[in-house]
This record gives sequence, structure tokens and C-alpha cells, in this order.
Amino acid sequence: MRIAVLEDDESQRDWMNSFLIALGHVCHSFSTAEALLRELRRENFDLLILDWNLPDMSGLEVTRWARANIKARVPVLFVTCHVDEADLVEALKAGADDYMCKPVRVPELLARLHALLRRAYPDQTGEVLVSGDYVFDQKAKTLTIKGELIELKHREYELAYLLFSRLGELLSRKYLQESVWGGQADAVSRTLDTHISRLRVKLDLRPENGFRLSSVYSLGYRLESLRNRVPTALPVPELALNSEEGAVDVA
Repeated sequence: MRIAVLEDDESQRDWMNSFLIALGHVCHSFSTAEALLRELRRENFDLLILDWNLPDMSGLEVTRWARANIKARVPVLFVTCHVDEADLVEALKAGADDYMCKPVRVPELLARLHALLRRAYPDQTGEVLVSGDYVFDQKAKTLTIKGELIELKHREYELAYLLFSRLGELLSRKYLQESVWGGQADAVSRTLDTHISRLRVKLDLRPENGFRLSSVYSLGYRLESLRNRVPTALPVPELALNSEEGAVDVA
């Protein structure tokens, strides 16, 4: 998962960054709300972890902005020194999904991250993802179309699964690169385009087959279903937190 951390305390920010990376996530940390909001205008994140008191604006204002301007409902976790019940109520009213107090206790943070990601992304935490004739088996890392096994390399499978699990969303190039290639993201811009082209062919992603994979210039890619089918997933009991996270031209 790609996670943004907003924390003005450098030691807390560095610790959270290291902790999330150790869990297998891609973490971007910010010391000011302005820097985070600038990134949110052009990039995708799977989770926001926010401090309350910041030098330029409050975490509450950031949450309200996110709820008003981001189409996808990205889960928000407050990690703050505020402990009053009134503060908790205010954070939830602003659109936060969960809340925990400093100092951070690792078991509690793990549990809250686990629960938030499982609720927000059931399609990505299940063992099987089904969208029309496309069936992804996350345990076996295989894709079948109309019962026929499709040969995909590891990165091709991960990219295809990510596109289908976020069906209809515009996913930025950087989000796709970091989610699939991790720390190698800066070196795979052309590799991403090559993988997208291969998937168009291997998965036969054409409007006449019910799907359209579009590139939006300088922004990213969007996979759309033209059959009004919503992906479904078969849930599993636990989320694997250490799982690997890389003009309109319509194919």
C-alpha cells in the first residue's frame, strides 16, 4: 500500500516512515499540510496518517479538504496528542476513520492499520478477485479469463491485479510504479508503459470485450468496465501487511 504520513516532529516522522516500510508499504512523509495537499492534488495514496497540530493548518482541515476533493474515500488515521473525547468526536465528524493517541504503541498501530486497510480495500485483501470473466487468485498469483489460464510475469500480474482492484479510478503513474516496482519507481517510467501495452494484448482489454484501458497524458492510467460490473472478492480472515506493493489515448 502507498501511505502518506503528515507529521511535523522529525523523529516521529522518521520512525513512522521506517515502521511502515518495514511492513512492506511505500511511505511518503510530509512535515507541512501544504506539501501534502499539493501532492494529493496529483497523486494517489491508499491511507493518510495525520497529526493534529501542524505549523500551517490542522489535520482536521486536511481531512475536510480530502473529503471534499478526493473522489475515492481514502482512509484517514489520526495519530495525535489530543486525548479529549470532544476531539475524537470532532475528528470523526471531519471525516477521519480512526484515531489513536501518542505515544504510539506498536501492537495498537498494527491492529488499527490492519483493520482500516481491510475495510477500505476488501478487493485487495481477499484471496480471489472476480470481475466479469477475469478471475485473479492472489494466493496462486494466477489469472484466468473464461477459465483459461493467462501466462503473466510477476510484475504483469501485480499491475493487472492493481488495475482491476481499483476499477474506474485514475491511478497516477507514480502510484502504479511504486505499488508494483517499489523503490525502483524512478527508473521504470518506460517499463510501466511497456507493461501496460502487454496487458492490453494479453488480457484483450478492448471495449468490445467490456473493458477500456485509457492513458491520461502526464497523469496515469484508468481501467474502466463498460458492462457495469463491480469486482467482487472473497474475504480472508487476515490482511498480509508485508505484501509487495511500482491528450487522452484510448485503446
